[in-house]
Amino acid sequence: MENRLVKTTAAALALILLNAGCIGDVDLRGFIRSEDRVNERFVQSLDWNFRNGPREISLDSGNYTLLIGADSHIGGTDNFSKLCNYARSSGSAALFMAGDITTGKEEDYSELDRVLQANGPAHFFPVAGNHDLYFDGWKTFHAMFGSSTYTVEINSPAASDLIICLDTGGGTLGDRQLGWLRDLLGRSRDSYRHCLVVTHNNFFRNRFTASTNPLVEELRVLLDLFARYRVDLVAYGHDHRRYVETFGPTTYYTLDAMSDGLDYASILSVTLSGEGIRTEFRSFEKL
Repeated sequence: MENRLVKTTAAALALILLNAGCIGDVDLRGFIRSEDRVNERFVQSLDWNFRNGPREISLDSGNYTLLIGADSHIGGTDNFSKLCNYARSSGSAALFMAGDITTGKEEDYSELDRVLQANGPAHFFPVAGNHDLYFDGWKTFHAMFGSSTYTVEINSPAASDLIICLDTGGGTLGDRQLGWLRDLLGRSRDSYRHCLVVTHNNFFRNRFTASTNPLVEELRVLLDLFARYRVDLVAYGHDHRRYVETFGPTTYYTLDAMSDGLDYASILSVTLSGEGIRTEFRSFEKL
């Protein structure tokens, strides 16, 4: 009991020091909080979408593969570079990143940009995670990628599929993004063969961690929406260890982290066709 009290007190003091501004000579305020809010990011994202037009991919075949990674936490770029190489060499239609691509620091976004400029896949679609927002990171994410809430339409002679990218980097969609999602599904879902969602904050958990989940009431609304509109697959990261859960017609995939040095680092390979959706976790040893 005494040890638990000591640990709790130490953690509380650390948070106070962080919010106060520093530990030693290091300013860590940005690690605890960011100045942006989800509704503000959503408005900026939709404004960028409006000015730059829809994101679409045209393919010759209705049978194709998407790659989804999460939690690369650049700094280190070994695994991220390897994934970019694999995305190009394997002929994958697109690479999605489900957040926590960087630590939020400007220099880490610069490392990410360096890799993408040198070796990025033709189609790269990221969403923001909580770490991407730290240290005022949204400004850099927005400058590099424009939006963290958007759709990608993949068209082939066989059918069209819809991938919805959502911003849960702050732990919630917020009321505006949730309203947009509800309207999008109600208006457009029946026009597509398959519908997938990529975001950061995981809905389900099979182990204890200190990471956050969406608010209970928001989670209830999302599960209902995805079941009602037959969303096939939801992929997210945040928890760092894979976990698969099915609720109604939707399968939810928590992805492994892909940070350098992890012996379990992997990505999710998703193959879409007229016969359905096939998934496979692929370790970096197999890329």
